[in-house]
Amino acid sequence: MAYDHKAIEKKWQRYWKQHKTFKATLDKDQKKYYALDMFPYPSGQGLHVGHPEGYTATDVMSRLKRMQGFNVLHPMGWDAFGLPAEQYALKTGHNPANFTNQNVDHFRDQIQSLGFSYDWDREVNTTDPNYYKWTQWIFEQLYKKGLAYEDEIMVNWAPDFMGGTVVANEEVVDGKTERGGYPVYRVPMRQWVLKITAYADRLIDDLDLVDWPESVKEMQRNWIGRSEGASVKFQVVGHDGVEIEVFTTRADTLFGASYVVLAPENELVDQLTTPEQKTAVDAYKEEASRRSDLERTELSKEKTGVFTGAYVINPVNGEQLPIWTADYVLNSYGTGAVMAVPSGDQRDFEFATKFNLPITPVVEGFNGEEAYTEDGAHVNSGFLDGLNIKEAKAKMVEWLEEHDCGGKKVNYRLRDWIFSRQRYWGEPIPVIHWDDGTTSLVPEDELPLRLPETDNIEPSGTGESPLANIEDWVNVYDENGRHGKRET
Repeated sequence: MAYDHKAIEKKWQRYWKQHKTFKATLDKDQKKYYALDMFPYPSGQGLHVGHPEGYTATDVMSRLKRMQGFNVLHPMGWDAFGLPAEQYALKTGHNPANFTNQNVDHFRDQIQSLGFSYDWDREVNTTDPNYYKWTQWIFEQLYKKGLAYEDEIMVNWAPDFMGGTVVANEEVVDGKTERGGYPVYRVPMRQWVLKITAYADRLIDDLDLVDWPESVKEMQRNWIGRSEGASVKFQVVGHDGVEIEVFTTRADTLFGASYVVLAPENELVDQLTTPEQKTAVDAYKEEASRRSDLERTELSKEKTGVFTGAYVINPVNGEQLPIWTADYVLNSYGTGAVMAVPSGDQRDFEFATKFNLPITPVVEGFNGEEAYTEDGAHVNSGFLDGLNIKEAKAKMVEWLEEHDCGGKKVNYRLRDWIFSRQRYWGEPIPVIHWDDGTTSLVPEDELPLRLPETDNIEPSGTGESPLANIEDWVNVYDENGRHGKRET
């Protein structure tokens, strides 16, 4: 007699469903095990092979733990907000909520047909107001603690894509959107930001508490990018009280600095550029605005830049150093300014070689062919001569602090997380901006702040989400008649 696997599967799936075999209980005395899969985005295409590949592994672990006597919580849910649904809605004229729910039903049927041991009583959907009530609540707690804030952030703005929207660095190719090839510009825009940098050291320290492969831990450390170094303050020639502060991990090479570079977006560029250089600098800034951060920082990219016409004073030797602007410096890292030491940094070496800038060796071993980054005795470095890198760093930091022109500092590659979006299909941010300039949160007892239903999800074109077009939703009044607008 042949084994009818289809009939057997259906029989036991019905049994599991009727008897809630995989339901997690609230037994506080039973050992607990939590197995959480990444919730899938419910696309119109349904499951792909990668979904059950991962779900099979967690299902095996969940079943094993149940047999070992654990109370297993193994839920499933849907990460259903997002750009793809909104793009599809704009193309077809359908409301994203309708076809998202259809996609969820299809995904659920597919996953249930595979027989995984999920507790379907714990199913969640990120588009459900009962779910995003709590993401809004979490946002409010972060705001109260100063961990959610507004800031002017340089973003990749595609004015002709989807009526105008921000795209991620990974979605920019050769200055254009990956989808559709629309021009992309780097522009400052008001954004909500979550201060994940406040947890940078804890994120690093707590890697010792997790049982991960060392290679994965090292990837995390590099992603956070903790750098111990120093700040150095350069006074600008002819501008009383104006200084450029840089962060460097090689303060010991300060005697070899031959120029300073500002990111094109740095506000000091416009302030310091001389009239003679303004046309060239403005043209370069426009050119740089078409490149993503990834494109700008590629090591193999040809170095480009423009002299601003201004100079700073090197605090350690009094030399005047020219101020350049170049797109290999990002305004989002450090202070948006770097001191360039061509003999000790390959990127600076290539830039100095191209633009015929001075190259002063400061560590023995420099051969003039490429930057020298190894240890060695310092030369041409005044009171640092003869010291190795570690000794010279410590002595230079001490000197900077004594002369009030810098000091020890820690910097991180990790950036605070941009939380804003210029789209409709996402949970509203529970913030009200009042006409008197104050900002307040939606009261907790009024959460969730529901996403309004509308057929008009065309982008506003101003950098705000389509919610800005819904007048009766965006405009609010308090009990005293004060007018405000909801965050869009």
